Amino acid sequence: MAVANPEVSGVRAPATNGVGKALVKVWRNYALRRVLRAIFVIWVVATAVFFLVRLLPGNPVQVYINSQIAQYGVSYEDAAASARSYFSFDPTTPLIVQYLQYLLGLLHGDLGISIATRGVPVIDVIGRYLPWTLFSVGIGMIISIVVGLLLGMVMAYRRGGVIDHGVTAVGSILHAIPNYIMAIMIVVILGAELGIYDVGAARGTITSGVEPSFSLSFFSDVMYHAQMPILTYVLTTAGTWALVMKSSTTQVLEEDYVMVARARGLGDNRIRGAYVGRNAVLPLVAQIATQAGFVVGGAIFVEQTFQYTGIGASLYAALQTRDYTVLQGILLILTASVVFANLIADLIYSVLDPRIRVGEGEA
Repeated sequence: MAVANPEVSGVRAPATNGVGKALVKVWRNYALRRVLRAIFVIWVVATAVFFLVRLLPGNPVQVYINSQIAQYGVSYEDAAASARSYFSFDPTTPLIVQYLQYLLGLLHGDLGISIATRGVPVIDVIGRYLPWTLFSVGIGMIISIVVGLLLGMVMAYRRGGVIDHGVTAVGSILHAIPNYIMAIMIVVILGAELGIYDVGAARGTITSGVEPSFSLSFFSDVMYHAQMPILTYVLTTAGTWALVMKSSTTQVLEEDYVMVARARGLGDNRIRGAYVGRNAVLPLVAQIATQAGFVVGGAIFVEQTFQYTGIGASLYAALQTRDYTVLQGILLILTASVVFANLIADLIYSVLDPRIRVGEGEA
């Protein structure tokens, strides 16, 4: 049976859906796909955290009742009556209802109110402690990355030398030590054994009585309290960056364009900066951003060891009191830091190397 030609019969074929074409074009955008993926991951983690914290033994009300009985010797009935007047949280509310309320709050940018500390928004708790963590982690990461990348380039240029073998051995050892173990070693060796580090005096983020100000004395006091957490981050990450940078630089040095640059008579400094350094750092962008996010999460244990009152102290206190909303808020922020660090790395990497976008089908 012959099929009529739409053009001959005068009937036009249906036009392609303009909305569909627009959606396809938007979806092919590399940056948009990465942002949507990041949002989806954060939702999954937020959901998992919501239910996992409720699997912890006890709930805020039970923990409060037990603490009242243990500390003050009151009867269970009196402790329960005190809990009813203190808490607005009802542990008997169905989980699905609590979950929907939690998601609705997130959609409005509301992390909720602390259960253990009445009337205090979770965002205020995070805002009070998180900046100190970001300060210590940020300084430590900057120092470790700069030192590691410089050492890595030196190792690559002087392969087989004393610096290469020495840094490789030390870096491999430090890479295998978790940061919280390193923190404990610093406290034991520098604090207890050698007496170089006064653990008691360095507790907290600032010395009692010191007023925040834009002055050298205030900054010195802040650095005094943050010096050991910073040292921990540097020791546990600088060696890793040195080893990775050495490997990346070694590969770049064997590329044809480097040999051509040398044949053209370009100076060593220009080759190191424009040809070797830039291309060697390129593969490390994603790793740097990812590592930064994970170090923020790992800072919880480091801060607890040094009694540095950053976000780790708040998380530990919330864990002890089963403050679900604070736990959810802090863990969500830590997760978001890792996810968005990866997102930023992907976007930067796609700008530095456009082949990434083309390889994933972007128009």
